[in-house]
Amino acid sequence: MAILNIIKEGDEILRKKCRPVEKPDRRICTLLDDMRDTMRLAKGIGLAAPQVGVMRRIVLVDNSEQILELINPEIIKEEETQEGIEACLSVPGKYGIVKRPMKVTVKATDRNGNEFITHGEGLVARAFCHEIDHLNGVLYIDIASEIIDQDEVDD
Repeated sequence: MAILNIIKEGDEILRKKCRPVEKPDRRICTLLDDMRDTMRLAKGIGLAAPQVGVMRRIVLVDNSEQILELINPEIIKEEETQEGIEACLSVPGKYGIVKRPMKVTVKATDRNGNEFITHGEGLVARAFCHEIDHLNGVLYIDIASEIIDQDEVDD
């Protein structure tokens, strides 16, 4: 396994739309493993492939029971709304107030090429939306109603 470099805000790769994965292969499985190790080391709850420089539609989300691997994820249902604080491994030192769905249903493919559906509520729903936005070149700071510097929180 390898720890990957996390791309930071300002790098144009974070603003590009990712390509779908045609069929998971050994390289995709290695990427998933490396992303998992990178996310754990960075103490994140989600990570998208473009954050590590790979322009593929792949995200990981920790739902507190397991780390979900989602290839070509698509939100197929949203319910209710929530507003809360978000942060991002690619935007260090900042937080934002963002409105998201309270519940989401996501369709994706696993590393074996099997399609599945998963659900998230609260923080997990927020993480699904946040990471899938990365696949479309959108950062939370683009949709936040307020941005807070970490220095302001630490004081």
